[in-house]
Amino acid sequence: MITGNIDQAQGDLWITTFGAKSFEDGGILLTPRERHQALATQGVANVIPLVVAFAEWRKPGGGSSRVVVVGADAEDGGLAPWNLVQGTWEDIKAPEGIGIDRTYFSELGIGGMGATAQIAQGRVRVRALTDGVRSFTQSPYAFTTLNRARSLLGVEGERATFYLVQTEPGANPELIRDELRQRLESAEVLTKAEFRDRSLKQWLFRTGAGIALIGGALLGILVGTVIVAQTLYSSTKDHLNEFATLRALGSSSGYIHKVILTQAGLSAVFGYLLGMAIAILIVAASQGSALPIVMTPALAFGLFVLTLFMCAISALSAIVKVTKIDPATVFSR
Repeated sequence: MITGNIDQAQGDLWITTFGAKSFEDGGILLTPRERHQALATQGVANVIPLVVAFAEWRKPGGGSSRVVVVGADAEDGGLAPWNLVQGTWEDIKAPEGIGIDRTYFSELGIGGMGATAQIAQGRVRVRALTDGVRSFTQSPYAFTTLNRARSLLGVEGERATFYLVQTEPGANPELIRDELRQRLESAEVLTKAEFRDRSLKQWLFRTGAGIALIGGALLGILVGTVIVAQTLYSSTKDHLNEFATLRALGSSSGYIHKVILTQAGLSAVFGYLLGMAIAILIVAASQGSALPIVMTPALAFGLFVLTLFMCAISALSAIVKVTKIDPATVFSR
């Protein structure tokens, strides 16, 4: 969700103001001067202006919310709303037209196609709907034309938030980036990968939302490890006599360790299967929400490996307890 617009944009380089943190937070506006300088650079095929900014959405029934206005002309080949399920780009170009994701009807206080509202300085009408174009910030994207976005946001002249640079076939984007950096003293030039990475770091590591997600995941790992450790330790403590008998019969420490690790492995497998079954149900239930959960095969496998590792670490306390058993205790019973 964080990088959706960047991934969909058809461009090799992004021109931004210094300090632009992400796609949604582009900072102050660029001037046409940067665009003309970029167009004059060898290897540059096209430079497409984009206007992106947060704006107030005033609901028809009262109250307000926030949206991210994305202004771009799809015919320029830079960025256009994707996954359109109702309406077309031609409909968005019609008077007052915008496109939003149908997931956000309740958030925006509207009923669907044809609904009207106020965005910043002007009135808009929903003329197209997307499916699955979610926003990590929970402020829906409102796609419209470049000039309409400028009008709604009060952007003067031909200023833009970003310039999307398309290079000529066979050109080296990184060499062009370096040359543009020398030409454009008042702007920053990033490759698509660099801007994508910056947006991810901004929302995941420098905001409360990302830190909360990461903190919750780490807390889950810690609590899960402690609970499994307590379970294995209690089970081992209840069967100390049996382990002492094994030691008295000549079983090696390695064999006893394998027994405990096998218990931990079984806990991991059965716990993972139960947890994954619940997770799949939650994933399915979240698909129609504004914050859907995605479970990829790679993530599922990674979670399985993590579960095995957690349970193996949890077995250490039980292994330490068994290692200290005196085999002679079995004869004192």
